[in-house]
Amino acid sequence: MRRDMKTLARNFFLLLIIINVAGCSDQHPSEPDNNVTETLSINIPSLPSTDGDVTDFTIHSDNSGPTTISITPDGMIWYTLAAGNAIGRMGPDGEDQTEFPLPTPDSSPRIIALGSDGNIWFSEHNSGKMGRITPNGEITEFDLSSPDSQPRAIALGSDGNIWIGMFAANRIGRITTDGVITEFNIPTPDSGPRALAAGPDGNIWFSEFKAGKIGRITPDGEITEFELPRPQTGPGDITAGADGNMWFLELNGNMDNTPVIGNRVGRITMTGTITEFEIPSEGSTPINIAVGPDRNIWYSKNNTLGRVTPTGEITEFPIAKGPARAVGVSAGSDRQPPGRLTDRLWFTDPFNNRIGYLQFD
Repeated sequence: MRRDMKTLARNFFLLLIIINVAGCSDQHPSEPDNNVTETLSINIPSLPSTDGDVTDFTIHSDNSGPTTISITPDGMIWYTLAAGNAIGRMGPDGEDQTEFPLPTPDSSPRIIALGSDGNIWFSEHNSGKMGRITPNGEITEFDLSSPDSQPRAIALGSDGNIWIGMFAANRIGRITTDGVITEFNIPTPDSGPRALAAGPDGNIWFSEFKAGKIGRITPDGEITEFELPRPQTGPGDITAGADGNMWFLELNGNMDNTPVIGNRVGRITMTGTITEFEIPSEGSTPINIAVGPDRNIWYSKNNTLGRVTPTGEITEFPIAKGPARAVGVSAGSDRQPPGRLTDRLWFTDPFNNRIGYLQFD
């Protein structure tokens, strides 16, 4: 014990010497003939930033309604065309736009994500189905328990399955790469699961829009719910942040025939502690949320994209001089912990029938 204490004391003393040397670089060495100079430095990598300039590409089909985006490892941009009832694909510079019509008419594809099988998965909001499209464009559809279940957000879970928020059915669904579907009832009736995302804890986290709660479901289907501090907040899209917490939006206005007073960005820890940050711009509602190339949180709202730092400082960047409707945002993480991020933050703008991005350098 005494030897351990001496070792600890010696190490502490050496640490004090290093700190003193680092903090007093203007002092001269005591030995005038000492020609050895040592520099203690810490290299902290700088994060990329954006100047807010937008590059965009008009979708070839008129009024097709580009909605959400997924970026595959080969750099291709995949997106849902809700009004066009199709899945779109293009190169990173807008080249080779291709559209793949869906077999079911008026299915309204919503959220899209890369699966563990290398295929692209998407929800069909109006038809109550899940869709899968191969890199070559072959589409397969899978029926959920009810055609009126209104599947919305999806995300790839830590178990390799795609998880689904079923807004009208009040369930969280799970579909394997072979198309086997399991559904779990949410304890709170008519909670309106609007969005979900994979968390760093291996669980799926989801928003309960009508109930004003954030839910957590394990891979085995065990559900825990956390109530938000204020009523009528309307939690919407959710994603895993680079800080190890989940971040979500609180919607604003009359959404899904439900009046909500949100207009905030929320943060919830793995143990359920919730913090809210008010969005500075008034009116309208934020829509989607994602981690950007700079590892900050970004959200879409009308003609702006908003950046949120880990401490809750918010800055908004205009994406159009006139009216716009920024919706889906992605830098590659697809509602998963941000392990793969590109140097561009992509967004959709169905109002102007375009897809664009902010470049980060």
